[in-house]
Amino acid sequence: MEASTSFKQDLLLREYGRNVQDLVNHILKIEDRGERTRLAQLLINLMAKLNPQLRDTQDYQQKLWNHLYVMSGSQLDVDAPYPLSAMEYLNDKPQPLSYPLSTPKYKHYGQNVELLIKRATELEDEKEREAAIVSIGKLMKTLYRSYNKDSITDDVILSDIKQLSNGKLSMDLAYIESNNLFESNVRGQQDGGGRQQQSRDNRGGDRNRKNSRSSSNQRNK
Repeated sequence: MEASTSFKQDLLLREYGRNVQDLVNHILKIEDRGERTRLAQLLINLMAKLNPQLRDTQDYQQKLWNHLYVMSGSQLDVDAPYPLSAMEYLNDKPQPLSYPLSTPKYKHYGQNVELLIKRATELEDEKEREAAIVSIGKLMKTLYRSYNKDSITDDVILSDIKQLSNGKLSMDLAYIESNNLFESNVRGQQDGGGRQQQSRDNRGGDRNRKNSRSSSNQRNK
């Protein structure tokens, strides 16, 4: 394999510098093969010091020899410890990235929500489907609020779920609203309410104890 373009040489020159390239050119002019091999090995040791991060890669010695071979324009004729390659992949075009060709129906929900809904439609157990609807509804409500400052009602969320699932996912709206199933902070509200009630009970107990002590003092008098 031959490096037919100067792109590879320019790329490696940035790593090793012009002086290394001049040394490579000098080695190519030497007629004795043994002397070329000796100087090439010395140059490999120098290249390893100039490019120390290459040591972290696998088979870095072979890569150094390949770099030397590329800088020689695929003309280096020495007794190398590895098969020399011009590393044609340096000239390969980068692989194209795959971009999604379809856009989500509702941008504020995103495509991942549509994928979750599609997975939910594949569930056979009714309880698992309802649990999936509740989880997806919570997520959709959170995403909508982060995308839009306006509030959104449970019936709109449920309607969007039905539409995105082609009518395969549905729940009783009254049951959802009465239990606040699409609210992700219900537990926090319930815990907060319980703590408030406990605090009120404690304050009431304190008042009862104070009244008891006051009555006791009056009897003692």
